Amino acid sequence: MIGPVDDLVDGDASTVLDDPVGASLRGAHAHLARGTGRALAYRPDVATFVAAPTSADWADLATLLGPGGFADLFSAPVQPPADWAPVFTMTGVQMVGGPSAVAATTAGTVRLGPADVPEMLELAALTRPGPFWPRTVEMGDYLGIRDAGRLVAMIGERLHPPGWTEISAVCTHPDHQGRGYAARLVRAAAAAITARGERPFLHVASDNDRAIALYERLGFRVRREVTFRGFRVPG
Repeated sequence: MIGPVDDLVDGDASTVLDDPVGASLRGAHAHLARGTGRALAYRPDVATFVAAPTSADWADLATLLGPGGFADLFSAPVQPPADWAPVFTMTGVQMVGGPSAVAATTAGTVRLGPADVPEMLELAALTRPGPFWPRTVEMGDYLGIRDAGRLVAMIGERLHPPGWTEISAVCTHPDHQGRGYAARLVRAAAAAITARGERPFLHVASDNDRAIALYERLGFRVRREVTFRGFRVPG
């Protein structure tokens, strides 16, 4: 079980994390965005995330996504219209990294890029670290660990609100777990983010006690609880 949520981590400096998707799409990831009216979303081959809509934005969002389109939301403050079909609901926590999360080296890791996408998609499909699409790699830097040439673990950067970078896609092939690969990659990714003058943060499912414990050992703290929800556009 996780401990009490610390809603006061970093005060005003972290309020941009309340809508990390919208902050990313309006800033560092504007080149990966699509929009209609006030609705914003990632291009579908990059990610299925949409900016948290207000009560007046659902019609624009329906137009943007199209009939049957999928909206992946981070703790949206309002409910969609009644005819939007719920797809999933999952509770999680948002964690922010502190200074102890960044003492690291990239030794033993390799930089991943477009040429590695087929292997990355295969590993993500096997381990299910979260949504991963053909152009997700364009959201930030990715690192991996190879064994005899085979990609067996990876980590990447996803959302990028001002001053922050999200660590994501943390996964290890089942045959290679227990070797400390995840901890090595998290440290390396957090160190790279901090070297740019930014702060690392991440999201994890509330019931993933093992991952939460690992991140806490690496210096991350819970900032707030979040609810991940998916809805499908009518038609």
